[in-house]
Amino acid sequence: MITAASRAMHLLGDSAALVAGFIGKQSSADGGFRGRSEKSDLYYTVFGIEALRALNAEIDCRRIAGYLEQFGCGDELDFVHLACLARCWANVCESQNTSIDPILREAILRHIETHRCPDGGYSDSGNARQGTAYACFLALGAYQDLNTDMENAAALAEGLKALRTPDGGYSNDPALKIGATPATAAALTILHYLNQPIDDQSISWLLSQLHPKGGFVPWHGLPAREITAKPVPSTVEGMAVPHAGSYGIPDLLSTATALHALALAGVSTKKIKENCLDFLDSLWSAEGAFRSSWADPTFDCEYTYYGLLSLGHLSGSVGE
Repeated sequence: MITAASRAMHLLGDSAALVAGFIGKQSSADGGFRGRSEKSDLYYTVFGIEALRALNAEIDCRRIAGYLEQFGCGDELDFVHLACLARCWANVCESQNTSIDPILREAILRHIETHRCPDGGYSDSGNARQGTAYACFLALGAYQDLNTDMENAAALAEGLKALRTPDGGYSNDPALKIGATPATAAALTILHYLNQPIDDQSISWLLSQLHPKGGFVPWHGLPAREITAKPVPSTVEGMAVPHAGSYGIPDLLSTATALHALALAGVSTKKIKENCLDFLDSLWSAEGAFRSSWADPTFDCEYTYYGLLSLGHLSGSVGE
């Protein structure tokens, strides 16, 4: 994803320095990165580090490592922050051309495995019977970050089948009957990295989440106001794009993850590029940051990273 996000500089031009400056300001004295409070958080530290790496900006790895060391092997962390700890260490080690401590690696992976479910997936809650697309994505990412093969990875793909929804998308809960864009993007990304087939119905469903004004909505079915916008193409690279008729508000998480999954699937987004760039521009601040949606007044390093990832995938290249 960093490779894709780094292509954002082709579109940002001189504004790339503004983005690097904004991200740098989110760094705290303890070496971590802030989110929407003044306290450092491992979750936001992932986005801070990766945004700086994508922009080829300077990273104070020693100070960040000092922040990470306070978490030890992550025994006291929840599942999401444990996966973030693995990713932060992977970024620091790669930036320094070093390897993660093997004791730390094994400890994190043992903790990750306590979240594996009977269906072969992973859940961020304890004792769950079925995994979620989001937790499966984080678990697979942790194994990749720690350069370790996941045992019985085929069961991960098998567990995703229960999350498939009748409309062709995926949800994070087997009881839900409509897909969600981030969950579907996570599922398709997992299938890509496990060398599993991705069917056209799922891709068409993902494309159907495109808002007429650009950007992707998390799901369809919410009431929409009257809007005037450029038309959405009825096909993308010859593939039909179904229209659900009503749209919610598009957001940057849904947009970035959808564009990333489509790129991994080899789907060109050239025909929707202009609308999506207009949407990104509507979330941009002259300070060098992005907010999550039209309804969100706050700019942070998480959504600024998602802005970079989206721009990278819209820069003209398809793939990672």
